[in-house]
Amino acid sequence: MFLRSVATALAMTLAVPAVAQEAAPEPLPDIAMGAEDAPLTIIEYASFTCGHCANFHNDVFPELKAEYIDTGKVRFIQRDIYFDQVGLWAGILARCGGDDKYYAVSDMLFEEQGEWLAGGSGDEIAANLRKIGLKAGMTEDQMTACWDDTAKVEQLIATFQQNATADEVEATPTFIIGDEKVPNQAWDSMKDIIDTKLADAVPAE
Repeated sequence: MFLRSVATALAMTLAVPAVAQEAAPEPLPDIAMGAEDAPLTIIEYASFTCGHCANFHNDVFPELKAEYIDTGKVRFIQRDIYFDQVGLWAGILARCGGDDKYYAVSDMLFEEQGEWLAGGSGDEIAANLRKIGLKAGMTEDQMTACWDDTAKVEQLIATFQQNATADEVEATPTFIIGDEKVPNQAWDSMKDIIDTKLADAVPAE
């Protein structure tokens, strides 16, 4: 049942450009990681079905977190992009446990991307996603309720559309580092950009 309701919500919402939706749902607030007073904010636009996004989160994000987020230098925000129904199902699951569990579930979705996406049908992929939800402490009823909540699904889609349109995001992962849109690149190159932005944001003593 939830596959049909989610697919319907996605099809109906994507059929109308975001700028034309006069009664679009109110966008959801960002879920941030790191100090509120960090001198630099990094926004990542990511899709749970994007292999490059999984590579970033598995290989690069631990360094970003340890060196910049955990030390109070960077406030990090992940914004989900839904290029397909499966990515939307995963995005709903990531939000299903509440804001406190969002990044933990997101990490599991990226770490196990190859496994849960390997399902040969929508039902198999849904079953794989349920396994991740159960490991994250969700119940079967809780996950079903989240996937069946059409109003919340439409709100998630509207949030993605409004943010991605405003920042002119066309591919994932795409980063907004401070006020600069940055494509995916090697960690050393991204680190140089972050350090330059931090130097500009924090006056020398």
